[in-house]
Amino acid sequence: MTAVTDRTNMTHPASPADVVRRQYLASAAGDLEALRATLAPDVEWTEMAGFPLAGTYRTPAGVTTHVMERLAAEWDDWVVHDDTYVAEGENVVVLARYTAVNKATGKEMRVRVAHHFTVRGGLIVRFEQFVDTAKVLEAMRP
Repeated sequence: MTAVTDRTNMTHPASPADVVRRQYLASAAGDLEALRATLAPDVEWTEMAGFPLAGTYRTPAGVTTHVMERLAAEWDDWVVHDDTYVAEGENVVVLARYTAVNKATGKEMRVRVAHHFTVRGGLIVRFEQFVDTAKVLEAMRP
């Protein structure tokens, strides 16, 4: 994984990659308040068509309620392994993996994903997910 330094306590503003990394850390810790703090008030968060949570969610509360809380309710040990960051300007692409166990079926899921973030003014304004939805759905089928 590419190291991303957290600069929140420095006089320099956080880079877009720093903001994205804070979002992943907050998510991994289950700290929805800290996660919401990385999102712009008018954030557009898009889960890919075919993914169980497909759609575009707006507002930090909308994202955490309709995505993060539902993932926690439906999956055990949901982890996003943020392996590689590619940043250019306000755009950050993260090559990652999801691992989890579906609560209803007990089946394990491991799938590669790519996330595209747009960060402006130190906040995530847009997110788009790219994932092999068939592998996710396979873990959900009895």
